[in-house]
Amino acid sequence: MFKKRYQNKYGAVKQTYNGRSYHSKKEAAYAMELHMRELGGEITEIIPQYPLRLYVNGKKICNYFMDFKITLADGTVELIEVKGFETDVWRLKWKLTEALLEELEPGAKLVLVK
Repeated sequence: MFKKRYQNKYGAVKQTYNGRSYHSKKEAAYAMELHMRELGGEITEIIPQYPLRLYVNGKKICNYFMDFKITLADGTVELIEVKGFETDVWRLKWKLTEALLEELEPGAKLVLVK
């Protein structure tokens, strides 16, 4: 009997770094970069797959999982998305997140890594 092998339709290959699985090599490489910055004292906290609940006028539209939420040593918060291939659904969620950012994470900055 053969095992059916599933491949990501966009060519992303899952990767493990520091005991955690990431959706792509690019995301894992960025996790390593963030970890090095944390070891250097520039970052105080890293939260991978940070969930955002997107509501408009009290109605839940969707969930959006940012690849990373980091807190820098000065207290600044960044929500980071590591993107290889942009889909229409992703673009819509990104625009919605931009519009709701101050309500979701006051003072946070959105960062897109391509």
